[in-house]
Amino acid sequence: MAKVESFTLDHTQVKAPYVRLITEVQGEKGDSISNYDLRLVQPNENAIPTAGLHTIEHLLAGLLRDRLDGVIDCSPFGCRTGFHLITWGEHSTTEVAEALKGSLTEIAEQVTWEDVQGTDIYSCGNYRDHSLFSAKQWSRDILDAGISDDPFERHVI
Repeated sequence: MAKVESFTLDHTQVKAPYVRLITEVQGEKGDSISNYDLRLVQPNENAIPTAGLHTIEHLLAGLLRDRLDGVIDCSPFGCRTGFHLITWGEHSTTEVAEALKGSLTEIAEQVTWEDVQGTDIYSCGNYRDHSLFSAKQWSRDILDAGISDDPFERHVI
């Protein structure tokens, strides 16, 4: 079985919340795709409940695209501690951290239920499992902790 970089990371050594570049891959035609670890809570110490994480996921899908060029996908980790962000091209971890911070600030301070895309039976595979209240509270908590652009040092942006 192929070795997955994320599973080789020592999760006891990182200091969340942070943004980490996992890998940049060059395609056969020269295209570059980057994969980032958007770690919102400390691994093995906390996990965002599914309803709040699900709502954050739906909101980040649009909010990160508003702030970063080339967003392909933003998908939650099964451990519920953060997200993979996949982009065309390369962005610095500081640029991604700033976009994440801006997105979480908008969730915490401005977003209403009407802003959350894909929350009905036609557009979501588990539309009953959402919580804007939880998404807002977790966003505030993450912002209060400060988002770093380095997983091992607290370099808060």
